[in-house]
Amino acid sequence: MLIRVFVLAALVVAFMAVVKDGRVMRDAGLFGSCSVVHGVNGTRTDWRACRSGKLSGPPDLTRQSCKHWGMRDGVDYWRCAASVEAAYKP
Repeated sequence: MLIRVFVLAALVVAFMAVVKDGRVMRDAGLFGSCSVVHGVNGTRTDWRACRSGKLSGPPDLTRQSCKHWGMRDGVDYWRCAASVEAAYKP
């Protein structure tokens, strides 16, 4: 009986870890996500395409110094300041 309780507790902890990570929920289309679609060399801007999720709407990137530039085919496009990784060229 005690082993069943430990197995159930381990399954609950594993499920909580998977949900907290967020990748599974995002890949299933439940949460919105963004990806960099275009970074122009020599400029300090990136374009990001954001798709909305079924449980949450599209991500809001205004707090990351991004400006919304419109929507096309269900995808929101944002213009953002280039990240430090994008600006660094060894």
